[in-house]
Amino acid sequence: MADNNNMKRESRRDYHGRRSSGNHLWMKIIKWIFLIVLLVVVSGIGLFAFYAKDAPNISQDQLQSGGTSGLYTNDGKFLLSLGSEKRIYVKNKDIPQQLKDAVVSVEDKRFYKDHLGVDPIRIAGSMLTNAKSNSIAAGGSTITQQLVKLTVFSTAASQRTLKRKAQEAWLAMKVQHEFSKDQILEFYINKVFMNYGNYGMGTAANYYYNKTLKQLDLAQTALIAGMPNAPVAYDPYLYPQKARYRRNIVLKTMLENDKITKSQYNQAINEPITKGLRPRHSNNESKIRKIDDPYIKEAISEVKSKGFDPYNDNLKITINIDQKAQKKLYKLANNGSVPFTNDKMQVGATVVDPNNGHVVAILGGRHLPSVQLGLDRAVQTGRSTGSSIKPVLDYGPAIQYLNWSTAKMIDDSKYVYPGTNIQLYDWDNKYDGMMTMRKALEQSRNVPAVKTLAEVGVKRASAFARRMGVNVPASSGLSVAIGANASSLQMAGAYSAFATMGIYHKPQFVSKIETPDGLTRNYDSNGVRVMKKSTAYMITDMLKGVIKRGSGTSAKIANLHQAGKTGTVKYSDEDLAKYPGYNSTPKDSWFVGYTRSYVMGVWTGYDNLKDGTISGVGQQSAQLLYKSMMTYLMRNKQNLDWKQPKSVVGARIVNNSNPPEVATSGGTWQLFVRGHAPAGIGNSATSYDEDDEETDTNSSDSTGTNSPATAESRSSSTSENGSTNQSSRSQRASSQQSRTQSSASSQAQSSATSRSENNNDQREQENSSSND
Repeated sequence: MADNNNMKRESRRDYHGRRSSGNHLWMKIIKWIFLIVLLVVVSGIGLFAFYAKDAPNISQDQLQSGGTSGLYTNDGKFLLSLGSEKRIYVKNKDIPQQLKDAVVSVEDKRFYKDHLGVDPIRIAGSMLTNAKSNSIAAGGSTITQQLVKLTVFSTAASQRTLKRKAQEAWLAMKVQHEFSKDQILEFYINKVFMNYGNYGMGTAANYYYNKTLKQLDLAQTALIAGMPNAPVAYDPYLYPQKARYRRNIVLKTMLENDKITKSQYNQAINEPITKGLRPRHSNNESKIRKIDDPYIKEAISEVKSKGFDPYNDNLKITINIDQKAQKKLYKLANNGSVPFTNDKMQVGATVVDPNNGHVVAILGGRHLPSVQLGLDRAVQTGRSTGSSIKPVLDYGPAIQYLNWSTAKMIDDSKYVYPGTNIQLYDWDNKYDGMMTMRKALEQSRNVPAVKTLAEVGVKRASAFARRMGVNVPASSGLSVAIGANASSLQMAGAYSAFATMGIYHKPQFVSKIETPDGLTRNYDSNGVRVMKKSTAYMITDMLKGVIKRGSGTSAKIANLHQAGKTGTVKYSDEDLAKYPGYNSTPKDSWFVGYTRSYVMGVWTGYDNLKDGTISGVGQQSAQLLYKSMMTYLMRNKQNLDWKQPKSVVGARIVNNSNPPEVATSGGTWQLFVRGHAPAGIGNSATSYDEDDEETDTNSSDSTGTNSPATAESRSSSTSENGSTNQSSRSQRASSQQSRTQSSASSQAQSSATSRSENNNDQREQENSSSND
């Protein structure tokens, strides 16, 4: 019995000893596991810190989609993106909640609950997949991490290392701390690649559906939200079944997350994947670029001149292009509608709205190459204008400063430039004797134009032209009267001031620029008065005659109120020595014409002498292009005539009378500046208000110190001059005799001034001696 008790006691001791020994072993195991886990955690933290310290910096500019700017038309239509990436940036306020729900549901359903920028639950799940590899084959990336990856890291699988993953997580936490959820989602939605060079879901909506994000239906929204996972594989054009599969996955996640109802889900998954899908347009942008390229080039240049980087500043740029007009102009020059001498004959043309300065369309040339941003002959080619400069530099200033009438008699006779032995010839090598200013302009006679400029003085004429956007050096010789270097853009801008009764709007390609910070800068011109109404109206009245019965009859459009001027340029003796066969043909041919709604400047010619000369029907190409284009432009516009201002009086004048006499019968209709008309015509200088008759730069006319840029920076309100002009108005109204004497004195003074300028630039005079 005692032995049995001893055995039981020993058995219990053994049991407790074994139990104590087992517990001790488990404690050791747990301790080692804890130490190992602690070591792993500490090592992980250390490794994370080691990798994170070398993480690149990341800025808001980088997060905001890479800075690609977009061009838009004035009606808000997206045109194209600048740079290699196509991107329409969509701000948070324009991102529909439905798209946000779709993206969050399929990409990161805990996005709004996550406050770290990384999701430990997703990371833990992905670690099971990646435990056997030093690379990251499957990721637990949040939307914030994806944004970081798209912004600063390569998306290549070979780059999915632990080091990069650590840096990605660190930067994601920084982004999470610095930006709101809405900002992060906005950055992401605008960052993702959507195939065909498109970046951002707004770009994709436009590309695939020609819609904004807000205009997409639920099924379309789901496809757009799902594409970033594999944009090529889910291409609805090439792989519609795969695209449908991905779309339906997105819809299912939205249903599971209570973002849509069962009814909405059923309707959306049954929608054909092709519903609303645009026809494939892989080369559409290249076609747009070929037609619009000259305009885009000038718009980019204008944006740069305003201090922006159009390629990197992520701008929304609104331009003034009329795409239908641009396309029409391109077709007219390239499809045979307008005849040219040969295929190498070139053209540069600009259409401007004179009422606001908007450049409606430009033509950079014929048969344009596919090279983007190539030569733009509408702007870059500053060729001699020939006689199209005469209203701007000769007759406009003569009316403005000397109060000449359209009946002013000028002698078209043999003329030698003062101080030289260079004789000036007309285009027909004839002289027609005494004629009115009206006839001289209609028939494009050269000698009267040069004599007129001599009366005005080159300095004053230069200042007048410069305010209209044409830069003629004040040191030029008198030959500039029949040809100055300018582009079709400059000439269209200058003639715009005639079309608007004296108000000049600097031609503008860009209407407004919106920056990522939400600021909008508008660039529409208010306009500035550069001449009296009387000057503009009288020039327009004479230029009507150019088209009706003068040198511009090929531009005539039946019943249209329009005005315009031709211009041709002869070859120099040096050119003719190389190509004697060009003797009877022009080197350059121009036409600048306008209505109250549009102004169009057209240059035609050749880039190189060896390419040919303007012969045959090509001599009318400029006028015919204007005629076809203006007919198109005016088809839906009111055909408005210009209203005669009170500062102008008219009467029938005895032909060739000098001084002018009022005709009792017959005669020719002529116009006069009120206060400078012959006896018998309503001539009271006090019967109208002259406030808006003075130019904004009137005090500087004789010095030529004001340019269009400085004038434009001032207020365009003509009432600014009111107080200054009060005393001068009463003086002007005092008597016709005193005004006539003042005019005579001014003419004498300007003649003396011009004589001192006549010896400038003999070679220029030789080369221009027979321009039209």
